[in-house]
Amino acid sequence: MLELARINSEPQAGANWSHSEPGGLVVGLARTHHELEALQRFRYEVFTQEMQALFPDARDGLDADRYDTWCEHVMVSELGTGRVVGTYRLLTPENARRAGGYYSEAEFDLGPIDHLREQLFELGRSCTHPDYRNGSVILLLWSGIARLVQQHACRYVLGCASVSLRDGGASAAKVWRQASGPMAEAARAGLPRVAPLHRYPVDCLDEGLPARVPPLIKGYLKVGASICGEPAWDPDFNTADFPVLLDIENLDPRYRRHFGLV
Repeated sequence: MLELARINSEPQAGANWSHSEPGGLVVGLARTHHELEALQRFRYEVFTQEMQALFPDARDGLDADRYDTWCEHVMVSELGTGRVVGTYRLLTPENARRAGGYYSEAEFDLGPIDHLREQLFELGRSCTHPDYRNGSVILLLWSGIARLVQQHACRYVLGCASVSLRDGGASAAKVWRQASGPMAEAARAGLPRVAPLHRYPVDCLDEGLPARVPPLIKGYLKVGASICGEPAWDPDFNTADFPVLLDIENLDPRYRRHFGLV
């Protein structure tokens, strides 16, 4: 692994440490076949256990697709045990061209943001171990991502924020209700908006159902990202996928300093 940073970290309250020991965390880029396979196995375990995701072509318990070859893979591991506890994959503009497009194009019409492609990074396959959902791992991942975006002199970051539909779509509807007002304001300001290829009908769901906005989406919005369109339905992952776009120039100043982008 090409190391980017490390921190001291303690598990969140109630975490199961039967297979590891508390200590530090290190973030870096996967550089070997063994590291990539460990990430793919980690993704498979989390997505199948928590989302009941279906991987029709999966072999040997790995979540692998053709985009993995073209992506940079950011990984967070425990110091001492080497256990993988977090990952993202990133597709640069150059590799998106080589791959024939972005992964998001299987879910959204990206025509309205075609003019951004030369400066557009894509994030995907966000995954954090349940023992580490206290913020430390996601901030380490974002710090690594910020360094790569800066190295490639990119301005925009695109991703699909997945919301599980195991609650009948209540959480997806809550995200949509909160996003609709700011998105309408953004559209009036001339900011781009993309359309799903297979729309999930969040506007038809019961607004009275109890639900919460997932922490990852809260995090995206907190740093300055925007939901830029209606959600697409992903039947394999049983999720509603919201398109999220971040203009680095709109990154919250606190996080700009934290990520070393000043």
